Amino acid sequence: MTTQLLERLYTCLNAKDHAGMAACYDPDADFEDIAFTLHGKKRIHAMWHMICETDLQAAFTIRQVDERAGIVDLIDDYTFRDSGRPVHNVIRSEFRFRDGLILEHRDSCNALRWGMQALGPVKGALSWLDPSIRRKIAMAKLESFIATHKQYA
Repeated sequence: MTTQLLERLYTCLNAKDHAGMAACYDPDADFEDIAFTLHGKKRIHAMWHMICETDLQAAFTIRQVDERAGIVDLIDDYTFRDSGRPVHNVIRSEFRFRDGLILEHRDSCNALRWGMQALGPVKGALSWLDPSIRRKIAMAKLESFIATHKQYA
């Protein structure tokens, strides 16, 4: 059952089906990556909705999964909107499940490599040296998105 849940999550991502992705999460879910720290299905849904409006395409391999936890290797290819630069991001996704839904979702990647691709050598290095800048910018974008999509407020 959890294998199908992870397959659905990433299949929906490629289909730009943010509602289908949100349905994979527990109402009290937590999400964390190099840009976001989010609590609750509604905020996670808003993030996926925002991401689904990009040209992102994902390739994934489920490495390990049982009823309690899972690990997925993920590769996201997209154009970073702020710079117009192409990004090839290699990610390790770790999950914890509750009652057949995602309770915790943690994505990790090489933040320096991501920054160099997305922002260029100078800004990329700065975003790696001070991750609070990267998170502040990402959260401001999400808050702006939420402000224009009242269903997430």
